[in-house]
Amino acid sequence: MTVVSLMARVGSYVDWVPETGVFQEFTTSGFIFGQASYLTFLAHITPCPAPPPATLEKPILSLHPPWTTIFKGERVTLQCDGYHPLLLELRPISTLWYLGHVLLPSHKKSIEVQTPGVYRCQTRGAPVSDPIHLSVSNDWLILQVPYAPVFEGEPLVMRCRGWYDKVVYKLHYYHDGQAVRYFHSSTNYTVLQARSSDSGHYQCSGTMRIPVESAPMFSSKVAVTVQELFQTPVLRTLSPQEARGRVVLRCETRLHPQKRDTPLQFAFYKYSRPVRRFDWGPEYTVPEPEVEELESYWCEAATTSRSVRKRSPWLQLPGRGSALDLASTTAPALQAAAGEPGGKPLSFRKTPVSRSVPSVTSVPNSTFAGLQFPAGHVPTVGPHVCAPLPTSVEQSGEVLQRKVDLLLREMQLLKGLLNHVVLGLKDPQALREFTETPETPTSQVSVSPGTPETAVVEGGVDS
Repeated sequence: MTVVSLMARVGSYVDWVPETGVFQEFTTSGFIFGQASYLTFLAHITPCPAPPPATLEKPILSLHPPWTTIFKGERVTLQCDGYHPLLLELRPISTLWYLGHVLLPSHKKSIEVQTPGVYRCQTRGAPVSDPIHLSVSNDWLILQVPYAPVFEGEPLVMRCRGWYDKVVYKLHYYHDGQAVRYFHSSTNYTVLQARSSDSGHYQCSGTMRIPVESAPMFSSKVAVTVQELFQTPVLRTLSPQEARGRVVLRCETRLHPQKRDTPLQFAFYKYSRPVRRFDWGPEYTVPEPEVEELESYWCEAATTSRSVRKRSPWLQLPGRGSALDLASTTAPALQAAAGEPGGKPLSFRKTPVSRSVPSVTSVPNSTFAGLQFPAGHVPTVGPHVCAPLPTSVEQSGEVLQRKVDLLLREMQLLKGLLNHVVLGLKDPQALREFTETPETPTSQVSVSPGTPETAVVEGGVDS
């Protein structure tokens, strides 16, 4: 018979210390010797501080059935799911249970409870779990809501339950004191896609046959909070180093820690027009032609099902075509066009008088952008187009007086037309008779001599 010897070095292990009521990690130095029939453990045990709990995530505490309010005498099951490392243990203790600040004697993964209070659990080396508040009622009617947090876009389910599942008739659900739903008999109330506005205090009322139909009974109010799935997005521009010389917009938001694996899509808008529809990337590169303009952008973040959509505030892009830039680029051109080799300033010849409105063309020159001149009279540069401007005070006064007279006659014509419109609105029949009379004046419109900048219109009345 061959005897096989075993030898292994032991590093550390964790054990429960009843005196302190917490887990304690121990390090060992020594060897394990053994043969097929027995093992001999020689070790020197020294306590060492436990690792920081921040290295592990919180365990998840769940409730079955998932309602936080039960009737007196009923029992529910609590289950703690967390990290359980594979270490050499003398006693496999993995879970701690707390009711308030009292440590419960059980160390199993799940326990049954019927005592009201706040329950928490803890696994080795991890922080304490989020709490579950269990309520026990002795009323005829209770409103049950789920223990787990409800996030935006998820269904919110509530149940109005009679004493030991008796049927509830003439059932009403209330939100912040306002009736929101009515059912003939026991039915759950469901909000298919919860919003933050659905948070508040809920209550239900109804009647039960015990044995005859009772008067309306009301449950206690229950607070419900709809958690924010992700924050309102913010649109910002990347730095030149990050964008590599381009203009890149980034739509930034943050998911709730419990929902950090939720996929989001992003869309970008310029004013009310979408420039990129929903896609996975949170960044958008502004096209080069649009960089020169002063534009306003905003973005939108949403879930893949579009059940939750949130938009960012406006972001104003400064653009590269600001007033200062335009002034600095056009000023040299204006100075160059104003001065010629002859050193004479630029001037314009007065257009000869005509009895018809001349056609208008624009000069294809950046210097005269926005200025229009009659066809065939495009101003040129040089001594041959220079002419002295009128300096006679009498001539200027006559021209001004003629323009004022024409303006007064045009106002009289406009007044007459407005009177006809008002008369037609008040009495269409009278207007028809008035327009059919032979004394109806007719107006003639002709074009009188004017300056190149203004076309003067004359109006006359024939009697």
